[in-house]
Amino acid sequence: MAVTYDKILIRGLEVGACHGVHAEEKVNPQPFIFDADIYTEFYSAAKQDDINATVNYSKVCDILVETATKNCYNLIETLAYSGVYALFEGLNFKKISLTVYKPQAPVKHKFGTVGVTVTAEKEVAYLSLGSSMGDRKKYLDTAIKLLSETRGVKVKNVSSYIETEPYGGAAENRFLNCAAEVETVLAPRQLLNEIHRIEGECGRVRDVHWGDRTLDIDIVFFGRQVIEECDLQIPHPEYSKRAFVLKPLNEIAPEFVCPVFHKKVKDLQA
Repeated sequence: MAVTYDKILIRGLEVGACHGVHAEEKVNPQPFIFDADIYTEFYSAAKQDDINATVNYSKVCDILVETATKNCYNLIETLAYSGVYALFEGLNFKKISLTVYKPQAPVKHKFGTVGVTVTAEKEVAYLSLGSSMGDRKKYLDTAIKLLSETRGVKVKNVSSYIETEPYGGAAENRFLNCAAEVETVLAPRQLLNEIHRIEGECGRVRDVHWGDRTLDIDIVFFGRQVIEECDLQIPHPEYSKRAFVLKPLNEIAPEFVCPVFHKKVKDLQA
């Protein structure tokens, strides 16, 4: 069933700031215009006529102004994403579409304005993490830390660490495994890209399929989405066969219902 939101609109918020690739753009402020579509629920606020039960428009504007004036980016694309992250971090709503216009962009043609739009929606994802090389606990601890430091990702819960036998026939060492619940405004592929970055920072080398590795992170669930692409499959296609995924996952999300098997995690057995 599709989620229905109310929507709050903020139009034409103008901020003088320094963003651009040219040296003069970094020191001479020029106007940037923000339009925000905030998807939320304000039925209760409307019913009670209570200002405290709806989005604080002034706070939204304050966050966008601070984001634009306290930073200096080459791209308005970066400014737009930074604005979205800051709004999700500072306020409680589920979805936002943010447009940033740069009416004085250095374009050698007659034009009205240029702009970009970022649309992001908050979702809960469940990850499976494992390590079978070196200081396994340190690699898992580092992965959780790097996830929590990734903008657009908030680590909400982490399971206990369990030691398990290698899976798939290629790995020789015992694994240390855990599961993590994250709240994210990144799209699934964006989250996957960040996971690959974190694996790389922890020394992951992709040479032997199912071989020993310093760090492995899989997206098990991403909300109730089902994705079937050549390099991205959600729910993870092997998760229901793997006790080292199900046991930690059952610790933090026993009531989550798999969108493929339509069973709760606590009722699944590898």
